[in-house]
Amino acid sequence: MNEIIAEYNRIIFEKMSRFINFEADYIRPEFIKSLCEDYGLSKEEAYSIALAGAVDLDTDDPEDEEIYEYYFPRMVHMLERKAFSSDPYLKNIHIPDVTLGKWELCHKKYASYQAFVFDDPKLMRDGRIIPQIGFFDKEFSYPAVLENGVEWMLITPNEINTMRSPIERARGNVLTYGLGLGYFAYMASQKRNVKSVTVIERDKSVISLFNEIILPQFPHKEKINIIKASAYSFAEKLNKQSGYDFVFADIWHDPTDGIKAYKRLKKTEKLLPDAEFAYWIEKTLMLYL
Repeated sequence: MNEIIAEYNRIIFEKMSRFINFEADYIRPEFIKSLCEDYGLSKEEAYSIALAGAVDLDTDDPEDEEIYEYYFPRMVHMLERKAFSSDPYLKNIHIPDVTLGKWELCHKKYASYQAFVFDDPKLMRDGRIIPQIGFFDKEFSYPAVLENGVEWMLITPNEINTMRSPIERARGNVLTYGLGLGYFAYMASQKRNVKSVTVIERDKSVISLFNEIILPQFPHKEKINIIKASAYSFAEKLNKQSGYDFVFADIWHDPTDGIKAYKRLKKTEKLLPDAEFAYWIEKTLMLYL
């Protein structure tokens, strides 16, 4: 990777991170409508221009213009609500608003034109690392688990997209670390070539919420086995006779807390030499190693 691309990657990630964390709902629908009507732009084109301005990219400046051309056409995407609202879990599993101890089941919303990360970054041959920023043109609701008021597990386009590959690869006797809302467990248990799904979850309240409210809605609940344990202690006691064919880990919020957990769990792969392993947002985690 040349130095210019490396610097551009740094700039775009810094700008997008700051915007997503602090100003994600800054772009207003009326501004997008005005750009579309005045300049004949598509909503996606208008949003790209608005986002560039919001993160202080001046397209009259040669360097900023190059950054815009190198990243924004492959970075900004208007998503179709139907493509996600028709997801089997979101369509078939009803999540009520309820609280048990420090845990809360609820619903959150993306406002129209609110920016969010919706997939792992795209890695280009020339070294560009392009964040994937999405928005909906109408409000989008999604279920969430909160721990002491802090978001822990969400089922958003990002979770759906970043779990698609592990779900497709799941087979035989599946082991997964982390329960959350049971999205991975649900999707894996729907597959004919999946015999069982063993879930390792350390928090008894999360397990209680799941068993009482969510699991009864699973068509193949007989495939689900939940074990209350630490992912690390369980993983580090595995052996060839454990009988798992596929292992998926999802016990972190984001790369900030994910790197350490990822490294520790990676070391346990040698204990199950015949199993296939997958890790949530692994492509993103690899960028921080």
